[in-house]
Amino acid sequence: MEETLAKIRIHTSSSLPHQKKPASLLAAFETTFKEQKTEPSPTAYFAALLTTLDGTVQRKEISLNDGDILPAELYLLALVAPFVPSPVIRTNLSNILAFTAPLFPSLLDHAPALRSQLSLYQFVLVSLDRPQLETPGIRQAFASILQLSVDPRPKVRKKATEVVKNVLCKPPSPSLVHPYAERVAEWSRSALMEVNKNVLSKSKGDSEGENAIHLLAFLKPTISKFPPSVIVICLTLSALTGLLLNLPRLGNPYISQTSYAILSDLFSQSYENSALVFDENILLQVLKIVLTFPPAKTDITLASSWIQLLGNAMVSYSAAYSVACAAQVGLVWKTLWPFLESSSAPVRKATVHSLDLLTRCIVTGDASASNLIDIVAQVSKALTSVAHTRAIPDLLSLTSALLTNVYGKGKCELDGVANQRLLALVTQVGNLRTEKGFEYKEASDGTLSTAMRLLGPEVLLEILPLNLEPEDRQAGLEPRAFLLPLLVQPHPSPLSHFVSYFVPLSERMFDLQQKAETEGRQSEAKVWNVLISQTWAGFPAYCHGTPNLKDIMNASFSQLVSQLLYGQPELRSAVLRGLRLLVESNVSLANSVPDTLNPSGITSVRAEQNVLFLQAQAESWLAVLFNVFGSVSRDARGQVGDVITAWAGITSEQEIHKAYIKVLDLFKGNIGKTSTSAKQPRNDEENLSSTALDLLLLLLPYLSSSDMTALFQICLSQEVLCAKDNAIQKRVYKTLTKLAESGKITVDSEAVLKELDAISERLTSAAKKDRFNLFAALIPLIPSSAMHLIPPVIPEAVLGTKETSDKARNAAFELIIAMGQKMSQGGVVKRNMLEEMDEESAVEATATIDEYLTMVAGGLAGSTPHMISATITAISRLVFEFRDALTNTMKNEIFITLIVFLSSANREIVKSVLGYIKLSIHTYPIDLIQPHLKELVAALLTWSHDHKNHFKSKVRHIFERLLRRFSWEEVYSAAGEEEASKVLVNIKKRKERAKRRKANKNEDDEEKVPEPQGTAGEAFEDILYGSESEVDATDDDEEIVGGIRSQSRAKSKNQAQGMRLRVDDDEPMDLLQGVASRITGMSSNRRRKPGQDAAHFKTDEDTGKMVIDQSDEEEDALRQAANDFSGTAYRESISSVDGFTRGPNGRVKFNKDTKKRRRGDEDLDMMDIDESDLSRNKQKRKASAKLGHEFKAKRAGGDVKKGGMDPYAYLTLSQASKKGGGRKSRIGVASKK
Repeated sequence: MEETLAKIRIHTSSSLPHQKKPASLLAAFETTFKEQKTEPSPTAYFAALLTTLDGTVQRKEISLNDGDILPAELYLLALVAPFVPSPVIRTNLSNILAFTAPLFPSLLDHAPALRSQLSLYQFVLVSLDRPQLETPGIRQAFASILQLSVDPRPKVRKKATEVVKNVLCKPPSPSLVHPYAERVAEWSRSALMEVNKNVLSKSKGDSEGENAIHLLAFLKPTISKFPPSVIVICLTLSALTGLLLNLPRLGNPYISQTSYAILSDLFSQSYENSALVFDENILLQVLKIVLTFPPAKTDITLASSWIQLLGNAMVSYSAAYSVACAAQVGLVWKTLWPFLESSSAPVRKATVHSLDLLTRCIVTGDASASNLIDIVAQVSKALTSVAHTRAIPDLLSLTSALLTNVYGKGKCELDGVANQRLLALVTQVGNLRTEKGFEYKEASDGTLSTAMRLLGPEVLLEILPLNLEPEDRQAGLEPRAFLLPLLVQPHPSPLSHFVSYFVPLSERMFDLQQKAETEGRQSEAKVWNVLISQTWAGFPAYCHGTPNLKDIMNASFSQLVSQLLYGQPELRSAVLRGLRLLVESNVSLANSVPDTLNPSGITSVRAEQNVLFLQAQAESWLAVLFNVFGSVSRDARGQVGDVITAWAGITSEQEIHKAYIKVLDLFKGNIGKTSTSAKQPRNDEENLSSTALDLLLLLLPYLSSSDMTALFQICLSQEVLCAKDNAIQKRVYKTLTKLAESGKITVDSEAVLKELDAISERLTSAAKKDRFNLFAALIPLIPSSAMHLIPPVIPEAVLGTKETSDKARNAAFELIIAMGQKMSQGGVVKRNMLEEMDEESAVEATATIDEYLTMVAGGLAGSTPHMISATITAISRLVFEFRDALTNTMKNEIFITLIVFLSSANREIVKSVLGYIKLSIHTYPIDLIQPHLKELVAALLTWSHDHKNHFKSKVRHIFERLLRRFSWEEVYSAAGEEEASKVLVNIKKRKERAKRRKANKNEDDEEKVPEPQGTAGEAFEDILYGSESEVDATDDDEEIVGGIRSQSRAKSKNQAQGMRLRVDDDEPMDLLQGVASRITGMSSNRRRKPGQDAAHFKTDEDTGKMVIDQSDEEEDALRQAANDFSGTAYRESISSVDGFTRGPNGRVKFNKDTKKRRRGDEDLDMMDIDESDLSRNKQKRKASAKLGHEFKAKRAGGDVKKGGMDPYAYLTLSQASKKGGGRKSRIGVASKK
């Protein structure tokens, strides 16, 4: 509410009466609140406005002109009402009705005041309970609002419709349907009947036509809110359906389109909500009437709505009467099919969507019906038809929808004929994909991807073989390598198919790769390598709930997978994903986890059997995965660790204990070696100790309590915790943290903290983050009687906020907050247990957040600026985090203390204090800052001219925040000196200038440009570092707008491109079959084709290398120069000092003697001096610039390769073969001009 009212207060000096009056009234209310010491709450504003409105009505000051009191009161009431609690509105309902209901007649002629009244009643109606909604005054007011929803004024009509919709959306508890919904439905039916009685004409002045348009605009957002659960209302909806069907007969295009859209929404709601069921006769009547009046194919707007209505009506029909609906599918399909020939893409898209809905009706009604066979045949024929050339992408989408509806989840089995026809259609799409001139490869890939997902590779590869091996190529079969990338999606084929088909295929391709590498055909070897990678990339898709897992995961296949993990790094990622999915999918299916992929359709019992079988192999697989984990690089260990975690989750406790002992022995055996040889450079992956710790971290969640306790004691020993290796220290601290957070072991926090404090000097910088995390895990475990353990940790945590590592700083802040939360929970601080504590002060203290902040503030007495700055930063974070728990006394003491540090000469300290000041202005109440405003402003102004560390901009931003919370007069009066006050005046001018610039931009911009949204970070950092000065706005809006306009023009230009047939003079065209491969777009000739740059050059038949010959461009350049010289004389006669021109009457006018013309003549004279030598030297200099000269080194002899030096510069072919483009000179491929 405060933000809303702040936008009103600024208009107290406005020259517009309708803006100034509400602002003045609001100022009067707030002055009264201050005098009476009343809190300016929403209830207080609401009560004051009702009282003022009562006085206005009693005085009969009901004038509604601009600047009158009544419109201002209604406007403020509408603004305040959303923030008023509902009980307050229910309690004052009688007063609200008494003051506002009689105003409806007088408000009808004044739209602004009427809209305010409607906004007020919207929140009043939403706040009432059911008995109050039956009050006569409320019912009459709602009836008035309902009539205003068809008001001729657009803003009033829109507001009334919004009120009705919002009221129906929020029924009173516990009702699910608003009691006014039936009344709105009945009113809508009556209004429709009234409109249908009148014959609408197309004239613009027809009032009845306008009434119909307004009524439909009201029904479109509100009809979905009618209660479908009541039978009477369902009958009303049926009546509405009949009335809406009569409107399109009246010839108004907008009315027809809106009527179709409303009916379409009704039917879509009926099949989504089972409570809403239409009568079968009603549905048949709708279909009959809609089919009788089809729109023209050229009517883009009306056709889309009409087509969508047919599709939704059929689905609604099928949901209730599936058998009867199946009999109507053929007729509706024939009616919709011709619209696929439309030239409008939206019409074709709507047609495909409706045909998709029809196929659902077929499958639901009778899967083996002859309609399905006819439909498949029609789609197959259209793919080769000239009439459907532009609709080929839509036909491919329709094919995908057909496959989804037939073979999708829960569908019926097909008979042999229908199944063969569908598979033949998929084969046709696959053959189109391999044709040379087919341009819709992406759309066909989408259809084939759907087939792969629904049918599986086992079925699809039988009808569309891959044909990748040399024998297939020799037989003239077209390869289908594009099917391999489609294997990655889940499908129903079992894992046995991969083992029997793809494993032998990958072995044969591997042999071909080895042979190609041996014979020196590196390009061919690379192709086979890619094909092998794509083959194994499909392995994880076979691992979703495999039914025959016991037969496949035998010793031979497990050995093959293990060898791939060890010896094939390129295939390792896919194999690891498969092993992980093998476990996770079966575990999820066994536990009946919802939304788990189950393409094979196995039961939970079978999944449990698979899990038991995998559990028996877990020990062997963990050993393999441990070895792989130790052999891969550090960056690749994350994926291996995920697989280890998955397999460890199903491993028995005994096997986990055995694995833990082995890894722990490995760690113990190498920790001594690492400690003694820490000075020698070693790679992290070669350090067995760190590898063992990583494995222990992975096994840690599955260890028993006894193993966890033993591991905690081992990691806490000085030999391990003080290892000189950074990697080991980091992992040990991380292990201790996870053990402390697990909750399975009992941790003596006092002993652990003392042990950690004793070894703090041997801590490496890389392990600080993990040490802070360990402290944060131990702090909540401290008993309330041992709060004296917290103060020794504070200095280390405070200094951690100044670490160079971002993660370490965040961990230090989290530790500081954790200690504050622990202190705020209460307890006893035994000061006599603290070191260096005076005997007088060594008394017990109660643990509070104020006491903790006092402890932290002790760092302000530090001996180094670094410590003082870190303490101020820590205090800032604590003040923000515990702003509601801190007492005002503590806030005041901190504020007074830190203002003093603004006079420090150390910039590091001042920078931290500025951050605190910025945060305190945002967080503290105004009353707390007000007494110190003069000292604060004076201290800030001392840094207002300092540019180092951005102090000037920081101070300016702080002043901007001050001006948001305090008035200009208060801040300006605190400045004091004239020189200092100039800074504030400058800030004020800059702010006003920025507002004017922003307002001008908003007025000039024709279309709204979306502002870039910032990333959401932590609230503390957003306050401390974010929301920079609002006067530093950029002026790039015009560029953005220009970019958007150019993009929109380019988009519209591309959309305007049509389709055409590509003619091949060498081959006659058959327009009856195979036409899909000859469809091309208008911009296809401008599209870059693969290999077009290489086609400019000859090829050496022996070596296969391209030969770049010298071109004749030098002669062309000389010829062009001669042509240029012939035109130079004429230009010189016009532009030189001695030249002249002739006027209209033939009089000669000599050129003026200017510096520009003299400089041009001097340049020409210089060119005449020794022209032959100069031109020769110039050509010689230009000729030295060879192709690729920018890559040439001064001393190098070429690129170093195995065979020696390679004296070539490698450029793109497009750079070597590009045309001149009309330029005067360029460097050609033969290093000539």
